[in-house]
Amino acid sequence: MLKKILHWLLTLIFKVEVKGLNNYKAAGKRVLIIANHTSYLDPLLLGVFLPGEITFAINTQIAQRWWLKPFLGLSQVFPMDPTHPLSLKELIHHLNKDSHTVIFPEGRISTTGSLMKIYDGTGMVADKSGATILPVRIQGAEYTHFSKLRNIVRLRWFPKITINILPPTKIAAGRELHGKNRRKFSGHVLADIMTEMMFATSHYRQTLFAGVLEARSVHGGKRKVVEDLQRKPLSYDEIITRTVAIGNLVKGFTETGENVGVLLPNAANTLCTVLALQLYGRVPAMLNFTSGANGMLSACKLAQVKTVLTARKFIEMGKLEAEAEALSRQVNLVYLEDFIRGMTWRDKLTALIQAKTANWWYKHDQFSPDSPAVVLFTSGSEGSPKGVVLSHANILGNLKQVQSRISFTPRDVVLNFLPMFHSFGFTVGTVLPLVNGMTTFFYPTPLHYAVIPEIAYEINATIIFGTNTFFSAYAKKAHAYDFHTLRYAVAGAEKLHASTREIWADKFGVRILEGYGATETAPVVAVNTPMDYKAGTVGRFMPDMEYRLEPVPGIEDAGKLHVKGPNIMLGYLLADNPGQRVPPASLYGEGWYDTGDIAHVDEDGFISIRGRSKRFAKIGGEMVSLAAVEQLAAKAWPEAQHAAVNLPDIKKGEQIVLLTTCKNASAAALSAASPGVTAINLPRKIFAVNTIPVTATGKINYPAATELAIAKLTAAPDAEHE
Repeated sequence: MLKKILHWLLTLIFKVEVKGLNNYKAAGKRVLIIANHTSYLDPLLLGVFLPGEITFAINTQIAQRWWLKPFLGLSQVFPMDPTHPLSLKELIHHLNKDSHTVIFPEGRISTTGSLMKIYDGTGMVADKSGATILPVRIQGAEYTHFSKLRNIVRLRWFPKITINILPPTKIAAGRELHGKNRRKFSGHVLADIMTEMMFATSHYRQTLFAGVLEARSVHGGKRKVVEDLQRKPLSYDEIITRTVAIGNLVKGFTETGENVGVLLPNAANTLCTVLALQLYGRVPAMLNFTSGANGMLSACKLAQVKTVLTARKFIEMGKLEAEAEALSRQVNLVYLEDFIRGMTWRDKLTALIQAKTANWWYKHDQFSPDSPAVVLFTSGSEGSPKGVVLSHANILGNLKQVQSRISFTPRDVVLNFLPMFHSFGFTVGTVLPLVNGMTTFFYPTPLHYAVIPEIAYEINATIIFGTNTFFSAYAKKAHAYDFHTLRYAVAGAEKLHASTREIWADKFGVRILEGYGATETAPVVAVNTPMDYKAGTVGRFMPDMEYRLEPVPGIEDAGKLHVKGPNIMLGYLLADNPGQRVPPASLYGEGWYDTGDIAHVDEDGFISIRGRSKRFAKIGGEMVSLAAVEQLAAKAWPEAQHAAVNLPDIKKGEQIVLLTTCKNASAAALSAASPGVTAINLPRKIFAVNTIPVTATGKINYPAATELAIAKLTAAPDAEHE
């Protein structure tokens, strides 16, 4: 009777919804129910809403709390210490009697709102008992006053609570594993099961604007979440109002489904412009203003852009008058100030009312989550640029993948200096904090090496995203205390050098988390995390991602990486057929993306990128990684920049030429600094240059580097170095 009363009361107060009861029935008789731990309400919720007789394996200290004892009386309680071997053995014996036993593998209530450390002991219990694992996720209880997130998230009295029951599974440890190795493996698998659970039950099947509305409902309309160099922080209400106002203007001269160019810097109004286009089904095509007039015109042709939105102040300050003039001859160049200046008080009032009532009038199913959300353009660092079309679900799904591995809270402050025309800057630097209640500070360029550390110090930044090139430059300019508030420094887009990782650890006490991705994957494929970290790798695959390694002749213990998952792009826009989307496909079938990278995946699932498949030289029949050559040079001359390219060679097919900014570089010095490395793995010629050609995002521009190497080789064909 008490259980029925509590069921009715909790449903009334928290609108509790249980999903997946059929999975509960399919789990069988011997079941270990694993659940995330969000609040003190969790045992009560599971005890009341899960059917049948349930046993709770609860931390001994928590089980002794007086206020919890009456509720624990609804079920059988198995007090235990997850760190004590005897407790675990007793739990295994208990499960052998066939029961439905609930355990919280984190061993404590989350203080971040995300998963915390998963104890290996729970995995061992499931393995040794042969019990079926039933993952259960509790959502919403973290926003109640019974959680441990006070002053971290906006707590509410009666948030909606959902209990998601996922399909049952088992841990199957190999027979060859014993003792600590078997325990570690079981815990590893259990942690992955819970991570997959967090992603599978996340809400990413919606549009970006719907995600912003959801974030406003969770964190409050008055919460300030965006700031830029104008130093006027914007709240959710203000962002949505500006978005609606701009959207009402733009829809008058554009069409639904049209790709509309965006030529604007990293700023709050750029974010609002992007959301405004998406609000009414237009697709922002983010133009790389560092690529020059020809690059932007090429991008407009690829995406069949007829209208480009920009700002007079940006064109003036960026000294882009010539580029704007060239664009205006091919497309309709629209200056937003002209339209905004003409807004009447009625327009502003309408936008304000629409913003306040957006949850009511914005139909979440008006535009499919699988419809295009943005067009980004590849850097062209290895060839012709391509247009990459990402859907709303690609972007939000990728963010939920990242969140299932790394904890973010509304207390975090993100310093985003990566341009929005770059996938890293767009998805992770801009959308991630916006839909999670974090504060974002937009800075227009990553190239101000002395200023950015000062900004990080001033705003108390806790998260920055960047590339090895930028992190290395900031380390040279920054004061040792500039990054004292950082929780995460995440590197991607290019290989993180050991010297960069070491100077950040030594000078700032910050461990850089290296990741890996591509524009085509929205962009994150893998990332190291505070709980899953291995130096020299790019981390482990995101949840719900498949991978294949295609064998490559001449390369052992690695292969060309193909990936598939919810974050894989809708398709390419290519120069030979502008405007026509080409869906992703590889030799493994439709939906697969061929990364072109040679990768090794170890027994723990950590990925090491050996280099681009295009960036291997074939010398005398053997494959040599140009990335490995660059790493040797970086080890020998850590203060310099390096680029290795392959050029034709009459005798051996190809030769390796190294460009370096080290003035005293020589083949003899590199060989001496690389003991044990055979001559075939060293560059045949080395040329010192003033600068290495790079793209706007800090990646080496290899076509330009190859042209430079050819010029140097032509000028000094017999020189070992210059």
